[in-house]
Amino acid sequence: MAEKIVIGVQMPNAVSSRALVCLALFALLTLAPETTALADGWIEELKVGVLAHDVPDLWSGFRAESNSAALNFEALLSPSVVFLGGAIRPVVGASVNTEGGTSNIYVDARWQYETPSGIFFGLGLGGTVHDGQLELKDFDRKALGSRVLFHIPLEIGYRLDAHNSISAYFEHMSNAYTVDPNEGLDRIGLRYGYRF
Repeated sequence: MAEKIVIGVQMPNAVSSRALVCLALFALLTLAPETTALADGWIEELKVGVLAHDVPDLWSGFRAESNSAALNFEALLSPSVVFLGGAIRPVVGASVNTEGGTSNIYVDARWQYETPSGIFFGLGLGGTVHDGQLELKDFDRKALGSRVLFHIPLEIGYRLDAHNSISAYFEHMSNAYTVDPNEGLDRIGLRYGYRF
């Protein structure tokens, strides 16, 4: 009797299916020919990055979730308001944890200032919805208190040319002590941006 041989491919623990879905969507957005037309009307810039997840000793102060990575995807939209030498734009994005930790989607108002040398600074304020825990039940997860949180991003980067940029990016999310508990969560890492 012949034996059946089954060959399978197993994904590493560091990559979850939702991270792959987000990466695939981002690739479709940036590579599809229709993207140029879409970008001309609504999207100013697309960004993708890898962030260290639940980093201790930053705003939130301590780590509870696993030492893992989050994939960050973001679109800076075209409508803008000139303010203090920069521009305020609406931003939509998501940070997806690669090991099943807290992930979130967010909408911000982002102020960005660009210098003639190519260095730029960004600061934002917005709201985020997450899939983490609200109360402290699992000690390996942050207790965030409410499903909707404040989202505060900070970015410093460099424009390589008219289209490409690299940046260091930090994001904090918490309920700002409007609800108890308020453990908060911080991420920091690097991003690549493509401006249309």
